[in-house]
Amino acid sequence: MRTRLISIRWGSLLSGVLLALGATALAAAPQASADTGVAAVAEALKEGPVYVDPRAAAQLPQAEADALAEKIKDAGKPVFVAVLPATADFPQDKVLAAVRAETGITGLYAIRLGDGFSAGADRAVMPANAVRNLTEAVKTGAPVDASTQLNNFVDQALPQTRGGAPDSWGTTGAEDGVPVGGLITLGAVAAVGGGGAYVLVRRNRRQKEEARREAVERLGVVVDEDITAFGEELERLDFHPGEPGADDAMRADYERGLDSYEKAKRIMASVERPEEVTGVTQALEDGRYALACLDARRRGEPVPERRAPCFFDPRHGPSTEDATWAPASGAARTVPVCTADAVRLRDGLDPAVRTVDTERGPRPYYDAGPAYGPWAGGYFGGGILPGLLMGTMLGSMMSTPAYAADYGGGMGGGYDGGDFSGADFNPSDFGGGDFGGGGGFGGGGFDGGGF
Repeated sequence: MRTRLISIRWGSLLSGVLLALGATALAAAPQASADTGVAAVAEALKEGPVYVDPRAAAQLPQAEADALAEKIKDAGKPVFVAVLPATADFPQDKVLAAVRAETGITGLYAIRLGDGFSAGADRAVMPANAVRNLTEAVKTGAPVDASTQLNNFVDQALPQTRGGAPDSWGTTGAEDGVPVGGLITLGAVAAVGGGGAYVLVRRNRRQKEEARREAVERLGVVVDEDITAFGEELERLDFHPGEPGADDAMRADYERGLDSYEKAKRIMASVERPEEVTGVTQALEDGRYALACLDARRRGEPVPERRAPCFFDPRHGPSTEDATWAPASGAARTVPVCTADAVRLRDGLDPAVRTVDTERGPRPYYDAGPAYGPWAGGYFGGGILPGLLMGTMLGSMMSTPAYAADYGGGMGGGYDGGDFSGADFNPSDFGGGDFGGGGGFGGGGFDGGGF
């Protein structure tokens, strides 16, 4: 009798677990739907890296689609592939951006549309030129079947793709779009928690977030010093809009300086990521030029040429000339300098370089670590900065893919590959156009390339 009761209890418990697993599977599995448009593509790609529209099933059989999906998941990269029919549901000039927007995950997206092909990527995941070149490579030559083309593209793209796979794909394999690992985990939660709430836990990114917070704290010290110094410049100028000799041009310069000061403080108060500091230093650079113009007008001198700040310390104000300089053990290069630093260099003296605190003690900002890239980028802009920093620690770090992923290259960004960013992406990175088949260049990065 006791043995029978134990069997009944275990049978009841097992039935409950199986019911919970069944309910979970029903909740997690994609519901059958007649919708085969962009929304259906996006929903499927949230659950796995490869989607084949039922109307294009002959192009990529299920077994080949599964093998391609496993290859991408094993690599752990945010690469999304869709095989779609060339119908009105998927207009060539809009489908890439539409799928990216609906899926909402930062990544590399490749679409086989009919017999055509194109791809696009968020810049944090892959540079536009790389996407364009990879796309051209797989489209050059005689036309090939979808499986060959997509595998060729994915094989070349995976080693170059930055970031990680989205958590929504689960951890081990997939069947009909349902992550098996996710079902097992949810089943365990159901058994242990007695049918409690099921929680989808995102990948642990605390280490990276901690590094970002530390970078923002370091930058905060330097930027606060810059803002304070600019405020002191405003006070030293001692300009009064109603003073004798003041005209509208002077007042406009002074107003721009004040606006820049307030803008810098406002942005810095809300900074959460290192790359956001670029906006602060851009505002300060604008403000210093406005004050230089005001000072020249008051002296009766011509308005100065708009030049980059002094390379050695942007607090010195706009540069007045270019000079040849070389860092320790580095190659010589031409840098913009203020009048005082130009004199020092001509006299064989060291320039007055901006130093920041590091674990090794005070160091020039260009030898202090990657966090100062966004700070410098706001002052000097992305175009001239690499040349100025060539051969320095910061310059070397900024040239690596890891820097671009973590700090946005000092040029903005904010999302890593695999992050959910919704519709917050640059639409030019996912432009449409030529979904041509083999032979010739017809697409590439999402910066104007297409299918």
